[in-house]
Amino acid sequence: MPTTHEVTNQVPPLTGYDVSADPALLEALRREGAAWAEGEVRALGALAGGAEAQEWGRLAERHSPVLHTHDRYGHRIDEVEFHPHWHALMDVAVRNGLHGAPWRDERPGAHVARAAKVFVWGQADAGHLCPVSMTYASVPALRARPELAAVYEPLLTSDSYDFGLRVPTEKRGIIAGMSMTEKQGGSDVRANTTRAVPTGEPGLYALTGHKWFTSAPMSDVFLTLAQAPGGLSCFLVPRVLPDGGRNAIRLQRLKDKLGNRSNASSEIEYEGALGHLVGEEGRGVATIIRMVNMTRLDCAISSASGMRLGLVQAVHHATHREAFGARLVDQPLMRNVLADLAVEAEAATVAALRLAGAVDRAGRGDAEEEQLRRLGLAVTKYWVCKRAPAHAAEALECLGGNGYVEDSGLPRLYRESPLPSIWEGSGNVAALDVLRAMARQPQAVEAFFAEVDRGAGADRRLDAAVAGLRKDLAGLGDDPEAAAYGARRLVERLALVFQGSLLVRHGDPAVADAFCASRLDGDRGLAFGTLPAGVDTAAIIARSGPEAA
Repeated sequence: MPTTHEVTNQVPPLTGYDVSADPALLEALRREGAAWAEGEVRALGALAGGAEAQEWGRLAERHSPVLHTHDRYGHRIDEVEFHPHWHALMDVAVRNGLHGAPWRDERPGAHVARAAKVFVWGQADAGHLCPVSMTYASVPALRARPELAAVYEPLLTSDSYDFGLRVPTEKRGIIAGMSMTEKQGGSDVRANTTRAVPTGEPGLYALTGHKWFTSAPMSDVFLTLAQAPGGLSCFLVPRVLPDGGRNAIRLQRLKDKLGNRSNASSEIEYEGALGHLVGEEGRGVATIIRMVNMTRLDCAISSASGMRLGLVQAVHHATHREAFGARLVDQPLMRNVLADLAVEAEAATVAALRLAGAVDRAGRGDAEEEQLRRLGLAVTKYWVCKRAPAHAAEALECLGGNGYVEDSGLPRLYRESPLPSIWEGSGNVAALDVLRAMARQPQAVEAFFAEVDRGAGADRRLDAAVAGLRKDLAGLGDDPEAAAYGARRLVERLALVFQGSLLVRHGDPAVADAFCASRLDGDRGLAFGTLPAGVDTAAIIARSGPEAA
């Protein structure tokens, strides 16, 4: 076949780079007490940016899990088949401790190190991080029943990925899932109708009912909610019973999702499934909220990670692509867009890592950090996750039509981006939880503003934003309906002053200046790429490419 043209002005593949070469990430890693893990993070970052791991992620996403309810002979088996590369991704995650290392690592900064690893490895594939995150988050909830924790925690934190349906206590390592919501209630878990009946054996119940979203249904154990005689309670439900028989968990179907397609999410029925009570009867929400709080951290980390991935792809493309006689990266309007995307990504990263530090220090007994964690996580989960879809869309548009085709990877990022905002309570749930925390835990508000006030005097625009916010908060409790109506606007402002304070103290000066001018002083439009004049776009973009660090 004759050659009709020569291929020119196309961008080289972005492979073989270190995903962790991100100044904001590495600076936060050191600042938050986990400099000892930098070598591990860099090694994982190099793997995540390599051609092999990128292919694992692409194929695991392209070949979605398949549900097999029965075997060829008609026996009920309720198994999900994954692409082999899913298991490769999971194996790397577990060997690197993304699922539970901080619970067995006594070094200060262990949660920060793990957060940084999630940030870099998630850029290979975000879907498999769902069971990884739930396993990490299950440990604090399980500790509400120490005798169960003593059995299962060593398995949940093991560095062995041991896939397959076998008795959990006979495996080298196990994975946990979560099964909370039901058809009629969604986030309103108190509307759950699944029943839990005591079997007569201490702490053991038979569960009957349905669950509308059960993530990672091939996990070894699940934390679930059901109505016990004493009220809504939390249970640990294994997939395989001690005698080797399958527990009565029936997989009805897998969800056909917008994104997150490498991961299986399912609808299930409990038909007298056996579960162990975790915590006290009637305290199910209080018990499982320990798990939800930890998954909130991962939602923020995952969204920040996705922003970084989109930004790097956009900068790489603009650096190598020419239009109208010049490289895209040298054209003023594209520089505005790229710099704006970079500011958003860096603000998300510093906030997520700061909260990982708060989680770490709170776990070591720091009461003020525990209060900051309580409010800061709810605020940041709302805002960072809410910004991710718009960020992904703009990054995709930087590649033009090339970004709209699957080969670029940007459609996959775009489809994934709404999930963290929906996971464990969508935007309204997170915003209203902030109001609840502020009303019930005034010490959390004090801790939050103590953190923000550490940036006082560094930038007049930040100072003005904080002063205005304090003034408006003074009358917040006078009209609960008005407070609820304006909850999103309030939480947005809380998130912005939190990010602004972190950036003026720890961020690159050009990034901090651009953030304060555009996010706090209001000198910008509504879309990305509307930063004001005078911003040092060159310095900002220099931090944003695939080899920035």
